Amino acid sequence: MMSDHANPADLAEPSDGADLTAALERFFGFTAFRPGQERVMAALLGGASAAAVFPTGGGKSLCYQLPALLLPGVTVVVSPLIALMKDQLDALRARDLPAARLDSSLELDEYRQVMGDLRSGRLKLLYVAPERFVNERFRQALGQVRLSMLAVDEAHCVSEWGHNFRPDYLKLAEHGRRLGAERVLALTATATPRVLADICSTFDIADENAVRTGFYRPNLELLTVPTTGADRDRLLVERVTARGPGPGIVYVTLRQTAERVTDLLRAAGVEARVYHAGLKPEERARTQDDFLASERMVVVATIAFGMGIDKSDLRSVDHYDLPKSLENWAQEIGRAGRDGAPSTCTLLACPDSLAALRNFAHGDVPDAAGVRGLVHAVFGNEERIILDLYRLSAEHDLRPLVVRTLLTYLELDGRLEAGTPLYDVYRFKPLASSAEILGRFQGERRDFLAALFRQATKRRVWLDLDLSAAARALDASRERLVRALDYLAEQGLLELQASKLRNPYRIVRRPDDLDALAASLHERTLALEARELERIEQVLALAALDGCRWNALCEHFGETRDAPCGHCSFCVDGAAPVLLEPAPVAIDDGLWRRADELRRERGDVLGPPRAFARFLVGLSSPRLTKARLGGHPLYGALAEVPFGDVLERAAAGG
Repeated sequence: MMSDHANPADLAEPSDGADLTAALERFFGFTAFRPGQERVMAALLGGASAAAVFPTGGGKSLCYQLPALLLPGVTVVVSPLIALMKDQLDALRARDLPAARLDSSLELDEYRQVMGDLRSGRLKLLYVAPERFVNERFRQALGQVRLSMLAVDEAHCVSEWGHNFRPDYLKLAEHGRRLGAERVLALTATATPRVLADICSTFDIADENAVRTGFYRPNLELLTVPTTGADRDRLLVERVTARGPGPGIVYVTLRQTAERVTDLLRAAGVEARVYHAGLKPEERARTQDDFLASERMVVVATIAFGMGIDKSDLRSVDHYDLPKSLENWAQEIGRAGRDGAPSTCTLLACPDSLAALRNFAHGDVPDAAGVRGLVHAVFGNEERIILDLYRLSAEHDLRPLVVRTLLTYLELDGRLEAGTPLYDVYRFKPLASSAEILGRFQGERRDFLAALFRQATKRRVWLDLDLSAAARALDASRERLVRALDYLAEQGLLELQASKLRNPYRIVRRPDDLDALAASLHERTLALEARELERIEQVLALAALDGCRWNALCEHFGETRDAPCGHCSFCVDGAAPVLLEPAPVAIDDGLWRRADELRRERGDVLGPPRAFARFLVGLSSPRLTKARLGGHPLYGALAEVPFGDVLERAAAGG
């Protein structure tokens, strides 16, 4: 429990003239900083916001962990992955430092403990996912404490020009301002110059406080091995077994590939484990813990594995499938050799990877009719509107991420203004009798709680409270109602859940032509698709480059190197590898006839050419899921065929 940790009052030191090196040794046992760290911390302790663009393993987390212990309030760290939070939290707790996380894996008692420690000031570091800021109770609790710093990991997600644009990240700057964050630290390992400019603009970071360190890693050998699908398994097994014992990661694109390759390596005597999002959380956590403790385990994983995992002795990173971008490639190979010892990063350049990669790039691109329906639904309202994003997703066959992205575009264009998301209904289950709960209070507070309980509707076990209606009936603010319920939950008197999220918007500027606006939004989604496809081409170009791989990769991220590295495929072999072209895959006419017959039967779902093409290559959508077509034998039947070929034939009608 937090009470077992160091007292924050004993941790904080004055930021003016603080001896950072002494603090570094005191709290973390290090005697010197890595490149760039001290400069970032000096800016933060001086009251400014900063950005840290350090390579994977370059020490980004220390840039907020140490200042957080020296600053007077709490530092909230925004991280997209529970695995990243868990690993860092374990390390901090091992040093008896007051840190916690809030995520969906916490039990009720753990959640109460964290919220109590936050309100009492016992916490110095709190890790959350970006989606946590949608939670009204969390925002209210955070608004009552001193928010010394907002640290945003994977900050490249704020940029539309980045490789992992996430609309939720764009809202973080506004959340920070509303909650009074005194400074912001943006962190990433993979920002091109254009993306870094976006980050600094979004979080109001001065150019002089954007610190980029060298990307080049002299201990990493970058190898490209052209292969065919028929030879790839054999090559992987040969390379992994020839290296001998030593921890490694093999990256693949698909879950089923991860399972198959794990079995392949195990059959060859390799201590291999699988990791992907389809596994149960406890199984993923166990694999992560075992990997961190092992000196020989190889994990076969999809791209989520490895983010935030601090394993310094990783000796190899193999890409069984091509990475989807140079940014992904750089991040994944950067996990090798953090101890400075030689490590090998091998790209098995197989053309069989391309169809799946390119098809994924098409997955989030909506049908034009869906975008048009969304635009008409939004602007067919009065000035102030409440949107149910999941209902919009289902009605217009747009993935939830696409809905949020389109609404974000409308905000950025000055047509919509988003309000603070609120929950319509709070559900609570009393853990004590009403008499016992009310007996703890006196006077007006007791009367208020009694009136509040009377507003709730009894279900079988839970009670539902329409918060807006209750606030009107009691002539009280929503904030007071939420504070009261949250307090009772924190005291263990009731269990509390929120549901029916409302997303309020105000229409600022209506379009003259709704269809023209919808067409322009659809063009923006097509532009995103084109950028994703271009990123795949950049990977192919670098893999086949007639020149030093390391120098080209560094140049992509804004670092100039003159001398060749001497340890990439080109430098070692003196020639560029020749990549093989993917063999053309014909569309079976008999299969197409069966699919076309299904399309006629289910025109409500498969009628639009893009929807039909997505179904055939195995890309889901809300409408496909609702129609339960994901289990149809023809779903994904053309997964090995380029999406463009399927879409062209679908549009031609035959």
